[in-house]
Amino acid sequence: MAEARQLTVGERTVRLSNPDKVYFPERGFTKLDVASYYLSVADGVLRALCDRPTTLERYPDGVTGESFFQKRAPRNLPEWIPTARIAFPSGRYADEICPTEPAAVVWAANLGCLTFHPWPVRRADTDRPDELRIDLDPQPGTDYADAVAAARELRPLLERLGLRGWPKTSGGRGLHVYVPIVPEWTFTQVRRCAIAIGRELSARQPDRITTAWWKEERGERVFVDYNQTARDRTIAGAYSVRPHPRAQVSAPLRWEELDDARPEDFDLATMPRRYAEEGDVHAGMDDEPCRLDAVLELADRHERDQGLGDLPYPPDHPKVAGEPKRVQPSRDRDRERD
Repeated sequence: MAEARQLTVGERTVRLSNPDKVYFPERGFTKLDVASYYLSVADGVLRALCDRPTTLERYPDGVTGESFFQKRAPRNLPEWIPTARIAFPSGRYADEICPTEPAAVVWAANLGCLTFHPWPVRRADTDRPDELRIDLDPQPGTDYADAVAAARELRPLLERLGLRGWPKTSGGRGLHVYVPIVPEWTFTQVRRCAIAIGRELSARQPDRITTAWWKEERGERVFVDYNQTARDRTIAGAYSVRPHPRAQVSAPLRWEELDDARPEDFDLATMPRRYAEEGDVHAGMDDEPCRLDAVLELADRHERDQGLGDLPYPPDHPKVAGEPKRVQPSRDRDRERD
């Protein structure tokens, strides 16, 4: 292994051990390539992570080795990287890192972190989200083009509700649309908004979009994963490297780019060039946070007029009053027959 490198990141010096370790064998990208990539998009990735409790998805031996999610701040955390205490649905707590400067991103990359998973909150108030995140997840039989079609339906719906969405690739087959919001509502209320938006999309295109939690009911449709807005659920942050053999990254996009852009267009090699030419195309995202009043009113109408209440939470969440049964529909029918 090559000797450690000392990288200058702003006013910090960050040590990078084993810089020649290969992280992406198919492309030959090394740990140094990953760190250099994050330096090339420093302002953009920091904008996505700044002051947010962040889970680290670590691949110490590259994408072909073992991986794990690190929620609690590592013991060797430098004193200049702040943390915030977050509460899990179980009631337990953890102190997660909250990057406030690009050096924190490079420091985490040295630990083998490829993907950063920021919470939709800031460390000043970890119970009030400031982002509504809509995850458009293509199911088997569908692909990225179907996610784009769903996003095209989503945009005017958001505008009608007084919201502005900012799309990005997931780094895989899906799309994420972020809506910056005033941090006045709880996780439960923000999740209710995601459900309402998903239901409206599904009502407009029932053969192409679904909010069905159970996979057996989704069919060949795009799933609006409303539970990505539940507490302790996170989405890969903008510019994050994904554990894809081709080293693809989660790429912020302009709406007008959706039809032509493809996830494979954005990777460790191509994103630095795009960033140098375009900058962070989501740079103004936090300038005008939106309000959720109209979406909550829509959710109230769904419940009042159509009897549409809550949907199932993830299995690790405590049971919530009014939540439907967490039983796979086919199994539930088998029990009823027995």
